[in-house]
Amino acid sequence: MHDIIALILACAAATYLTRIGGHVILSRFGSTHYRIEAALVAVPTAVLTALVAPSLLTNGPAEALAILLAGAVALRASLMMSVAAGLISLMALRFILV
Repeated sequence: MHDIIALILACAAATYLTRIGGHVILSRFGSTHYRIEAALVAVPTAVLTALVAPSLLTNGPAEALAILLAGAVALRASLMMSVAAGLISLMALRFILV
């Protein structure tokens, strides 16, 4: 049990240090170039794509359809709505297709 708590605390510390490290490094430069700003804005989309694309291609049709539906909802609604639509549609599609 102590190992699990130590692991959680170590992961939390590593996450915090990597996040604050970026802010500390960028604050040293004063202002950043517009290309760096554009690259930093694109990072969350790139990470999300890297996490979702394997599931879209390797899992079953229920997962692929739920991801596509959540993506479509995300174009028009909030993040919470797209997550809810993805989860609800995944549960329904797994029930229907399996």
